[in-house]
Amino acid sequence: MKKIILFASVIVLTLQSQAQKLQPVKNLLMLQKLDKAKEDFDNAMEKGKFDTDPEAYILKTAIYAGLATSEENKGKPEGEALLKEAKTAFLKYIQMDPTLEKANDPIYQNGPIALYSNYYSEGYNEYSKQEWQKAFEHLKFAVQVSDILRGLNVIKAPIDTNVLILAGVTAEKSNNADSAVSYYSRLANAKITDQGFENVYRYLVNYAINKGDLEMFDKYKKLGAELYPKSEYFTYDKVDFAVSLAKTFALKKKAIEEILAKEPDNFKANEVLGEIIFDTLNSDVEGAVKPANAAELEKLMVQSFNKAASLKENYEVPYLFLGNHFINQAADINDVRAAHISEVNGKLKPGQKPSPADNAVSDSLAIAYGVALEKAEAPYDKVAKILGERAKANNGLGIREKAQYKRAVNYLSKIYAYKKAMEKKDTALQAKYAAEQKKWDDLYDTINDIPTVNETN
Repeated sequence: MKKIILFASVIVLTLQSQAQKLQPVKNLLMLQKLDKAKEDFDNAMEKGKFDTDPEAYILKTAIYAGLATSEENKGKPEGEALLKEAKTAFLKYIQMDPTLEKANDPIYQNGPIALYSNYYSEGYNEYSKQEWQKAFEHLKFAVQVSDILRGLNVIKAPIDTNVLILAGVTAEKSNNADSAVSYYSRLANAKITDQGFENVYRYLVNYAINKGDLEMFDKYKKLGAELYPKSEYFTYDKVDFAVSLAKTFALKKKAIEEILAKEPDNFKANEVLGEIIFDTLNSDVEGAVKPANAAELEKLMVQSFNKAASLKENYEVPYLFLGNHFINQAADINDVRAAHISEVNGKLKPGQKPSPADNAVSDSLAIAYGVALEKAEAPYDKVAKILGERAKANNGLGIREKAQYKRAVNYLSKIYAYKKAMEKKDTALQAKYAAEQKKWDDLYDTINDIPTVNETN
């Protein structure tokens, strides 16, 4: 016990000794004899007198920052060098004394205040010149000092709006996105709505959707809509943002799949995923080539449209896309088939018949054509039933709905006409297909008579 008491006494004596060594320099600081204070301080540090004392570094901060901002040194290389030394000393003090007890001493307070003022001013000047990276480095430190001064109650405001917005903008402009978010989110969480601050909330929404952070996206989209109710920007949902921000098909697909991984029953995400795949597989761009994984994409497209249809009752659009896709596929196959027949006929001599190999190719293409038509039948049938029931319920259809109805019914008639033509043996099936064809032909003739009303979807 005596040894412990003795050890504690040694610590107290050491601290008192350090404080006594610092006192003459502190006195010079209080008297604003900064040149002499710096001289004595530097001499003492060279001799290692108090380099292990945290207070020595806050003392150095105050001396050097005071000299840096003096009329003699301000704006000169000497002043910049002194300011850097003051910053280094302050960071060392923070590291050695996390309680920051001495930083709140009136003798030392001007040091951190001078650092904040100078780094803020430098950052603002560079911001004005659009020197984004340099401005960001200065303002990043200004934010750090501002937080300390607010913690010490030197700065009374609950949030330092000015330094945070400048730090956020320069971080954004210098491609320090994570830092920009850290500053912007503090402003947004405080619901700052000064003029021009809408971009803060926009940036956070964009950042969140690019990161796939749907919780963050929902939070800041909701805040943006609450604080800027007249802005259309915050009315768009996560799917809109995912598609508009991504520049390529692969990126759009990836962004939507990230949403669906967390929200598999998101109707719009399922529908849009189907649509972007449809556009890729049915591109009308001249010279467009189907992707190598077209079969895999087609499977995903069918799955997405069927899921969307299951999530929204009596909604024909997903089925219409599916029917159109397989009709396009059938048309492509038929073009190949027609080209093959033309090529074969072109090389035949009078009276000569196509070779078995040529016939086999023609037959396989005819089968593939029929398969594609068969795949279009079910979705078009869904479209016809949904729109037929809607026409009765609403006593009419919209212009777009009538056009979709006619398209579906027209192709159903063609599908059954092809089935009838291909059935060579079974007369009962021929009659069945003929009856189906007539049914759809008769229905087609009545669609123009349906009253035109406002769209319901």
